[in-house]
Amino acid sequence: MHAASQTHPEFRTETFLGAPFACLDVPGAARVIGARPMGAPFSYVITSNASHLVRLNARKDERFAAALDDAGLNVLDGAVPHLLAERLFGLDIPLCPGSDLTAELFEHVIQPGDPVTVIGGSEEMKRRLVARYGIGTLNLHVPPMGFIDDAAAVEAAIQFVIEHPARYVFLVVGAPRSEYLAHMIARRGGAVGTGLCVGSALNFLTGLVQRASPAFRRLGLEWLYRLAQSPSTHFERVFVDSLPIFLIAAKAKLDPAAYGMRRDGDGPS
Repeated sequence: MHAASQTHPEFRTETFLGAPFACLDVPGAARVIGARPMGAPFSYVITSNASHLVRLNARKDERFAAALDDAGLNVLDGAVPHLLAERLFGLDIPLCPGSDLTAELFEHVIQPGDPVTVIGGSEEMKRRLVARYGIGTLNLHVPPMGFIDDAAAVEAAIQFVIEHPARYVFLVVGAPRSEYLAHMIARRGGAVGTGLCVGSALNFLTGLVQRASPAFRRLGLEWLYRLAQSPSTHFERVFVDSLPIFLIAAKAKLDPAAYGMRRDGDGPS
């Protein structure tokens, strides 16, 4: 399970705006993740959306680039980048939102006997997950605010994952903190399981936060729903962190090679 390679026995990959994406939809990604046995060395999944791609290309975030490069799997999350990939570049990269992937895993892949670790969230989240899915072992660690800049707090999170072996490790401390942490856990060694950097997915799954209706999601307007629900929180995420993807995509259209992408007429990777 490594998205950075251009060939894989189970799926193909495509490079879009400098990031290698596994061409997997939600059920396909869940199958790949579920096929990893208990005790497998720690590997992690990134669900890249517009803000991730802006961070990679406009902000030149080297820590995020390193995390992306070492990810076991990177899937495409977000209607806007999905539309740009398809319409501007003719790329057939299935949409695989982190929230949908998380629901698929809990509802069809994760078994009551599979140990689960969650980094982030709350005790109420844990209670609801256990009650709804009958998870026998669910270990929760909630780092303090700003933990990613506190060496001792980062070390505590890494050690918690190592000391609580799990088949699935949900990292829900926000982007890019989840990706940074997943990368550090993998680099440290000694941990097992599949890390999943899935944003607010567990809040949606447990009903702690209301998700946009299926109609909004089908139209690719989940971002608008979240902005309307919490404008102070999501204004920066939409207009500062994500909107520059249109300029990045326009530049990539003019010079695809600079973004590691094939030109029109090239065969699939």
